[in-house]
Amino acid sequence: MRGAFFGLLVAAGAFLVVDLREMSLVNTSLPGHDPMRTEDPVLPPALTDGVPRSSPVEPESSPEVLRQPMRFELLASGMLKAEGSIDVGAAERFAKEIAARGEYVKAVLLNSPGGSVEDALAMSTLIREKGLNTKVATKAICASSCPLVFAGGVGREAEKDAILGVHQVFNAGQGQPSPEQAMSGAQSMTARIARHLDEMGISNGLWINALETPPDRLYYLTSEEMVEYRLTTTPGATAKHVD
Repeated sequence: MRGAFFGLLVAAGAFLVVDLREMSLVNTSLPGHDPMRTEDPVLPPALTDGVPRSSPVEPESSPEVLRQPMRFELLASGMLKAEGSIDVGAAERFAKEIAARGEYVKAVLLNSPGGSVEDALAMSTLIREKGLNTKVATKAICASSCPLVFAGGVGREAEKDAILGVHQVFNAGQGQPSPEQAMSGAQSMTARIARHLDEMGISNGLWINALETPPDRLYYLTSEEMVEYRLTTTPGATAKHVD
């Protein structure tokens, strides 16, 4: 069953590239949402059949704060706050923070509209290797690639009115790839994300919703869906560890 699921995901990635290739005939770059671009909203509208809806909850942080490259602040009780867009290089800075803080850090508090998928995957892997928890506070956001970071937590908590959402990955901030490069890149990244989420103990349904949501829209998760997809954990639950 797992092999069939990965096969379907890779196929979905291929179809996504075909769609994007057709759209690129009239656009100079792939469509998508980059939280660090000031002309884009910090959060894309929700995926709907009619008029797009905004986020179900108004974020507490200002767009100016969320657009900044990710920065880290050590709070009380071993909580490391990671706030801002996941820029290229965020994972390296995060690793240095964890190394410098030693065993004091117990959990990572996320407030991010997303960004670099490569950096998000690296951060998530390190979080699991260190056995840390992750948390999204009330009216904080964790969207786009940020849920990949959140998935790394051994324990994962989203408070009431926390804003979590997913969508398709895309090549924001990069040059227009050739059709062959786009096809290969989409298939590879789709498989990597699916495998990572599986290793983190997350249900397949989360990434299926992401694949079905265009990169200029967002699938906002309900608290019930977070539990159903095992994105959030119950007290005392255990999660897989990365070898």
